[in-house]
Amino acid sequence: MATISVVGSHRTFSVSKKALLPKLKLSSDLSFVTSQLSGLKISSTHLSSPAPLSVPFKPSLQPVARRICPFTGKKSNRGNKVSHSNHKTKKLQFVNLQYKRIWWEAGKRYLKLRLSTKAIKTIEKNGLDAVAKKAGIDLSKK
Repeated sequence: MATISVVGSHRTFSVSKKALLPKLKLSSDLSFVTSQLSGLKISSTHLSSPAPLSVPFKPSLQPVARRICPFTGKKSNRGNKVSHSNHKTKKLQFVNLQYKRIWWEAGKRYLKLRLSTKAIKTIEKNGLDAVAKKAGIDLSKK
C-alpha cells in the first residue's frame, strides 16, 4: 500500500492513499501535487521508491558573539555580589572585551578583532603573529 506524506510548515505526517483518494485524484506520473489549501506540499511514494527524506529545520539566525577572548581564553567569572548586610547574590563578572583594528604585517591588511584588554597588551608587546601562533589561531580566515 502506498502512503502519502504531507509536509507543512513545521510538521510532517503520513496519510494512507485510500484515505485521500475520494478527496484528491492523484496521477502516478506526478511526484508532487501542490494543494490549494494553505500551501501544503503533498508527495506520493510507491512501494518501489525509497521513503521520502525529511530535512531537519534549521533557523536562519546569525551567530551571537560569545564573551570569550580567542587569544587568551578569558571568559566570564561567577562571583558574589556582597551587600552592606553581607547578603550574597550571584553575579557574572564579564571580560573586558574591545573591538580593535590591528595591522597584520604578514597579511598586509587590518584585522578587526574582539579582544580582551590583556590580549591587546600582549599583542603590543610580542606582536600579532606570535600571539596568534601561540593561541593556535589562523589569521588568514579572519
